[in-house]
Amino acid sequence: MKKILDILTNEVARAFESAGYDEKYAKVTVSNRPDLCQFQCNGAMAAVKEYKKAPLVIAQDVADKLAGSACFKKAEAVKPGFINLDLDDEALKSYIEEMAESPKYGIEAPAEKEKIIVDYGGPNVAKPLHIGHLRAAIIGESVKRIANYAGHDTLGDIHLGDWGLQMGLIIAYMKENDMDLPTLSELEKIYPAASAKSADDEDFKKKAMDITYELQHGNEEYTKIWQHIMKISVEDLKKNYEKLSVFFEIWKGESDAQPFIDPMVEKMKEDGFAHESQGALVVDVNEESDTKEIPPCMILKSDNASLYTTTDLATLVQRMKDYDPKRVIYVVDKRQDLHFVQVFRCAKKTGIVPEDVKLIFLGFGTMNGADGKPFKTRSGGVMRLETLLSDVYDKCYERMKENGGEMSEDERKDTASKIALAAIKYGDLSNQASKDYIFDIDKFTSFEGNTGPYILYTIVRIKSILRKYEENGGKTDGCKFIPPVSDSERGLLLLLTGYNAMMQGAFEETAPHRVCAYIYELANAFNHFYHETKILAEEDEKRKESYISLLLLTKGILEDSIGVLGFEAPEKM
Repeated sequence: MKKILDILTNEVARAFESAGYDEKYAKVTVSNRPDLCQFQCNGAMAAVKEYKKAPLVIAQDVADKLAGSACFKKAEAVKPGFINLDLDDEALKSYIEEMAESPKYGIEAPAEKEKIIVDYGGPNVAKPLHIGHLRAAIIGESVKRIANYAGHDTLGDIHLGDWGLQMGLIIAYMKENDMDLPTLSELEKIYPAASAKSADDEDFKKKAMDITYELQHGNEEYTKIWQHIMKISVEDLKKNYEKLSVFFEIWKGESDAQPFIDPMVEKMKEDGFAHESQGALVVDVNEESDTKEIPPCMILKSDNASLYTTTDLATLVQRMKDYDPKRVIYVVDKRQDLHFVQVFRCAKKTGIVPEDVKLIFLGFGTMNGADGKPFKTRSGGVMRLETLLSDVYDKCYERMKENGGEMSEDERKDTASKIALAAIKYGDLSNQASKDYIFDIDKFTSFEGNTGPYILYTIVRIKSILRKYEENGGKTDGCKFIPPVSDSERGLLLLLTGYNAMMQGAFEETAPHRVCAYIYELANAFNHFYHETKILAEEDEKRKESYISLLLLTKGILEDSIGVLGFEAPEKM
C-alpha cells in the first residue's frame, strides 16, 4: 500500500507538471503548522532560481491546477510561496478503509527480503545479568522485531562471552580449592573471588592464563568443566532474558568462532593485508578521508594471543558462512565505537564481508540514576537485573492496589508484570539509543505522561469500550467507515495514515524511539477524540459503527507497535 505522502506528492507533481514546472519540486510533507493546514509543499521556493519567477506566483499556478482535485479539499498559495493543503475527507476515509483491510495496516513487503543478524547480548557466562546488560537486550530485541515486522528474516545472536580469561580464573580457583563441578549459586561466588585473587596474586593470574590457553587448545579436563559451566549458565540466562521477553535465535559465543581464527589470520597474511608492527599482527584501516587517526586493527598480540577484534572478525567469517546475511547490526555500548570502526573496515578490506553487506553499529548510552551517574544499588554496587525487575514490579503492583478495581490476586499480579515490563522497556526505548537517560522509577511507572503504562492504559480503555459495545449486541467485524465530522476524529485519522511511513523509517534508521514517539502522539490523539465524542451513546448507527471501526484500527496499530517494542497490554488496569 502506498504511503499517504507519496500519494499526495504524486498528485501535486501532476499539478506542477501541468503548470509548466518540473515535478521534482512537488514533495509534500506533514505541515509544521497544523493550525493552518494538514500538509504543505515548499517546492515553489526551491523552483525560483530555475524559473526566474516569484515563489508566490509559482505556488499560485500549482494551486490553481489542484482545484477540483479528488485528493484535496483545500490547496492554497500563501506568502512567501508555500502551498497549504488539506486532505479531502472522502479521500481520507478511503485511505483509512484500505489501511484497515491491509496486512500490517498497509506496510509494503520489501522488494528484496534480507537476512539480518542482530548482535545484542554479549553477557559473560558464569556471571549474573546486571543492569549493564539491560539496554543491549531491550534495544536489540526491538530492533530485531521491527526488522521482522518490516518483512525481513531476522535472527538475534546473544554472542556469549564464554572463552576468555574468566574461564581460566574460575577453573584455576576451583582446582586450587579442590572444588567439584559448581552449582549456579556457587559459580556466582567463584568468579568475583577468583578475579580479586588474580589482582593481588601474579602466580595465580599466570596459572589462570595458562589454563585459558590449554582450554582453548582442547584440554579434556578443562573442557569438561567449561561444558558444565556453559550448561548451567545458559539455562539461567534463558530464564532471566525470558522475564524481559527477550529471545535469541542464535546461542553462540566466542568459543564458536575459535576454529575460524587461524585460517582467517593465515589468509590475511597471504593476501598481504596483515603485517607486523611492534611485534603484533595488524591490518591498516585508516582512510584518506579520515579527519582523525584510526589506529591499525590488531589481529594478534605480540605473544600470538587473540583479542576481541580477532574474535569479532572470526565471528563475521562464521556468520557469512552459516547465514549469508545482508545486514549485521551490533547493539553495543557507544564507547565501543572505535573498536567497531576498526572491525568493520578490516572486515570489508580483507574480504571477510562483501561490500554490499551492511555492518551497522548502534551504540547506546548509559542508563543513569537520579544523580546522573550510572545506575547502582543503594550500597553503591552494580544492580542485578532481576533486582531491578523486582523493584519495578513491586512499584506497579502497589499502584494497582491503590487504584483498586475488580481483579483477582492472580490477575493483579499478571497485570502488574505487564505494566512493569512496559514501564522499563518504554522508559528506555523512548530515548534515542545513543543518548544517556535517567532511570526514574516513579516517572516510568506513572499512568500519565509519556510512559509505557499510559500507552497500555489507552489500549485498555479502547478494549473496555469495545467490550461494552459487544455486550450490548454490537458487531465488531467488518470495516465500516464514513467521513469524519469533528476535528478530533479527523486528527486521529490523519495520524493513523502515517503509520506505515513511521514503521518503515524506524526500520531503515534502526530507531525504536520513532515507534515510541508515534504511539505517544497516537494515544494522545485518541484520548482527545474519546473525551470529545460520545462513542457508545451516538444515535446515528452508521456513525457509531464508524467510530467502532476507528477504535479497532487504533487498537490494532497500538498493539502491533508495542509488540515490536517488546511488551503487551493487559485486558484491564
